Amino acid sequence: MAQKVKMELPKIPSDLRTVHFQDIYYEEDPQLINCMVTGSQADNEVIDRAVLSKVIFKNVTFINAAFHSIDMTDVIFENCNFSNGVLSGGNIHRTLFKNCKLLGLDFTEANLGNVTFEDCDINLSDFAEARLKQVCFNHSSLRSANLYHCKLSKVLFNSCDLNDVILTETPLKGIDISTCTFEEIHVSAEILAGCEVSPSQAIGFSRLLGLKVKE
Repeated sequence: MAQKVKMELPKIPSDLRTVHFQDIYYEEDPQLINCMVTGSQADNEVIDRAVLSKVIFKNVTFINAAFHSIDMTDVIFENCNFSNGVLSGGNIHRTLFKNCKLLGLDFTEANLGNVTFEDCDINLSDFAEARLKQVCFNHSSLRSANLYHCKLSKVLFNSCDLNDVILTETPLKGIDISTCTFEEIHVSAEILAGCEVSPSQAIGFSRLLGLKVKE
């Protein structure tokens, strides 16, 4: 059986001050700490090595924003739009994305630990060569997402749409995708060893092994 995933949730203080996202520039190094951002627009922003700690973002748009090598711990994004954004090379820990639009978001070579995606649109996102440990995708859509050459440890896919997802060179031992749906998924036979699938999925994957299943 696949391991149960015990998640650490973001640790957020109850007495957060309200700020605008642009306040990140007021510090010597770009950072937001112990605060809440609501209803802001940060589209097309480009910031390298920003630090976010103990922050809640609600109804904020980050369309086409690029935050390379971001350091993010204890952060909640709720009803945010990060479409076509960039978080490549970032360290993202104890972070929750809830009801967010993450279409085409670039997570390449990022480190994700104790990260939850809840009811999110993650279609066309790019996780190539990322490292995911204790990450939960819950009731989210990852159609045509790229998880090429990822390292997955204690990652949970719960009732997700995985149609057309690329999982080439990403070992799936201990990963349970039995509750997910897809018509096509890009995997190779060798990486499927130890992956938990539903009976109907098993029939589809059997074709990768050259088997002919009689009805």
